[in-house]
Amino acid sequence: MAKRKAAKSNGDGPVNALVIVESPAKAKTISKYLGRGFTVEASIGHIRDLPQGAKQIPAQYKNEPWSNLGVNVNDNFTPIYVIPPGKTKQIKLLKDRLKTADALYLATDEDREGEAISWHLLEVLKPKVPVHRLVFHEITKDAIQEALKSPRSVDDGLVRAQETRRILDRLYGYEVSPLLWRKVRPKLSAGRVQSVAVRMIVERERERMKFVSATWWDLLAQFEKTNSQQLQAELVSVEGRRIPAGKDFDSSTGKLKNPELMLLDADAAAALRDRVCGGQFRVTNVEEKPYTSKPYPPFTTSTLQQEANRKLGFTARRTMQVAQSLYENGHITYMRTDSTNLAQVAIDDARRLVAEEYGDDFLPAEPRVYRAKVKNAQEAHEAIRPAGHPFELPGTLRNSLNADEFKIFDMIWKRTMASQMSDARGRRTTITIEGESCVFQVSGKVIDFPGYLRAYVEGSDTPEAELADQETVLPDVAVGEALKCLNMTAKEHSTQPPSRYSEAALTKALEERGIGRPSTYASIIDTIQNRNYAFKKGGALVPTWVAFSVVKLLEQHLASLVDYQFTAKMEDDLDAISRGEQEYVDYLTGFYFGNGVQGLKPQLEHKGESIDARDISRIEIGTPEGGEPVFVRVGRYSPFVEQGERTASLPEETPPDEVTLEAALKLLDQAQLGDEPLGMDPESGKPIYLKTGRFGPYVQRGNPDDEEKPQNASLLKGMNPADIDLATALKLLTLPRNLGDHPQLSNTVSAFNGRFGPYVKCGEETRSLPAEISPIDVTLEQAVHLLSQPKQHGRGRAAAKREPLKVFEASPVTGEKVQLLDGRYGPYVTDGTTNASVPKGTSIEELTFNEALDLLANRAAAGPPKKKAAKKKTAKAKTAGEAPKKAATKRRTPKAAVKSSKKKAPNNG
Repeated sequence: MAKRKAAKSNGDGPVNALVIVESPAKAKTISKYLGRGFTVEASIGHIRDLPQGAKQIPAQYKNEPWSNLGVNVNDNFTPIYVIPPGKTKQIKLLKDRLKTADALYLATDEDREGEAISWHLLEVLKPKVPVHRLVFHEITKDAIQEALKSPRSVDDGLVRAQETRRILDRLYGYEVSPLLWRKVRPKLSAGRVQSVAVRMIVERERERMKFVSATWWDLLAQFEKTNSQQLQAELVSVEGRRIPAGKDFDSSTGKLKNPELMLLDADAAAALRDRVCGGQFRVTNVEEKPYTSKPYPPFTTSTLQQEANRKLGFTARRTMQVAQSLYENGHITYMRTDSTNLAQVAIDDARRLVAEEYGDDFLPAEPRVYRAKVKNAQEAHEAIRPAGHPFELPGTLRNSLNADEFKIFDMIWKRTMASQMSDARGRRTTITIEGESCVFQVSGKVIDFPGYLRAYVEGSDTPEAELADQETVLPDVAVGEALKCLNMTAKEHSTQPPSRYSEAALTKALEERGIGRPSTYASIIDTIQNRNYAFKKGGALVPTWVAFSVVKLLEQHLASLVDYQFTAKMEDDLDAISRGEQEYVDYLTGFYFGNGVQGLKPQLEHKGESIDARDISRIEIGTPEGGEPVFVRVGRYSPFVEQGERTASLPEETPPDEVTLEAALKLLDQAQLGDEPLGMDPESGKPIYLKTGRFGPYVQRGNPDDEEKPQNASLLKGMNPADIDLATALKLLTLPRNLGDHPQLSNTVSAFNGRFGPYVKCGEETRSLPAEISPIDVTLEQAVHLLSQPKQHGRGRAAAKREPLKVFEASPVTGEKVQLLDGRYGPYVTDGTTNASVPKGTSIEELTFNEALDLLANRAAAGPPKKKAAKKKTAKAKTAGEAPKKAATKRRTPKAAVKSSKKKAPNNG
């Protein structure tokens, strides 16, 4: 990497300065605070990146052994940068604006990623005017004016660290992923942080699979004072032997760790209740202890994601997109930060508001100062807080923010206030009651002064209600006071397996281990789900069997790549590079080729031959007594259960901890029954089967070894496999049914069970069948009547135009507003010229304008869909070593699309 171009200031105000930021929304906000002479434009994210696939690799590098990586690993890890599809027009616009400018201001975000975008802009635009790097923590008038007074140069260390991280991730992903394709399943991916996160999710599921539940009983007693005041207390010991709690049981055996404890079953608990309930009980101890609770620090990226997940149910991605919008519109400070530090002006504002909103009693004598516990947090940065001076009040923004934005802003505002408020104070009381050789206890809590809890209670939307719930007020009792036992209830308890990771819990665990950066967690969690490594169940991340196989392969053959300490040290190394304390080429050389430790490249050289794909794809469930072991096998398309020669399909999203040995054997037995036909088809004489496949139950006519391929038919929606008999199966196999000729139209009418439900068709006319009419029973008369009706809204080509799900700003390419629509094959975005499908797994509620632009740019660059014949021709040309001429002429490669240089830089940091 060469030395970055330094910024110069001419000392005078600009006549016509160009300011470049990342997004149109940010550009719009900043332009309000700049005076005449400033033109603000957006780069719309990164303008250069490493090649994404073979098509983007420049011709001069295609024959190089490292070309697929996009990084020249043999020449100091020089990256090859290209301009992504769809960015050419925006770059031309920026160049045109620069031609008439007398100064260039780079106002991208203050983190490594923003620094890298600024550097790439310099490399591509090659400005001949003074260049200024503007850095600000919030988009307010004061912050922008202050940044203009003290511009700086592009930070070479931050750019180098970002570029190193980008190269590191490329080497890891592009070298390891092909191994997963060959040994596990196609289209999988590996990643420096992603694979470690998947391992954590799988390890938690392994704990759940090994978990053995334990059960114990105790007593809950209702006592009464002489003045009729009552209290409930739990049994804690009998004859000096303590009643166990969940932590006293071994999770792998379900047995008590300490056999001296009193383990009661249902009968013993009932007998004890009957024996002691009518006895004499007295208070033997009253212990009261004061407590103090300190407020939480202001939000960092990680804690904001965690709290929004707990309190609002937001995914990490949704939280970050809302926070990004609030930042770009000037409502909060920069939302990618590890720091809990607050600027003095923010502390002053918060303290003033605490006194005004809550009273002087809630204001501590001295300001609170927080120091981040996160390793390498940059204290020069700030925590996430309301922007500006003075802070905006949530009530003033209620009508100008959407629902999500208001919830996040309100949460940030309250957390900031609470961080500068007084401690909460209270008392915890424990009452001990004894009688009949039994000891009961009850605990209570009284809040004497709520302090910061008046503004903010973690995990709660309503602090006032939460404060009431937190208090447990006990009646006043004295030691020696007699209590009457009104009744006793025997209570059953069971130990629970460790909880799966929610997004909040995974984010917290990754941060605690020092793995990755909180700003990347949202995209990592998205990738894990999109790559079929995990799915959501009740808010928890459940690993798939594919994830089990991938983790097994990495643990057994590339252990260092998923080692927690090794991965955490990578972040330390990147931080050292950003500070200029470590040489990036030396670091990449050690990681890739090895330098005292085994590098990635030599580790992978012989893995293709040494790894047994069959072994990697098998996860042992258990072995029945006297039988063969039972495995779950990860097949090419779906998992299945295997025992010797017996196999049974397993739905893809079956939680692994539910596939016990008993459940697996049941599936195998059911599959064996499926090998027995329901009966014989009276016409063809072929057997009819009821089977279960990766997409659910279906009926089949014939055997796979017949000359003709067996005919299959899915069960209709609502059909129960247990109710399917031979007659119903034969009806299903008649689909599509020929109902007869239409009396007016010169075409046959047929009934189908389609992808979107059952329907009837005559020529080009189709109509959906209502729920009460089945395609196996519909008559010609009913079908003709349906076909005579107008098409229902939202179905077919003649359906009325649907309302957009979302409307974004105007596209910088077409000038038309970008819209998110719901199409026949799922949601898609359009700019009036190009349509682009939204990838599976992407939440349409969380889709941003910039993401929509990227989807459209990639789709536009791909050109119109090719016909099948053209595909075959192209494939043939590639086999012969020729580049298809049609593709070469159809694609326009931007003049500035390719850059290869030792001074190149980055992409995500």
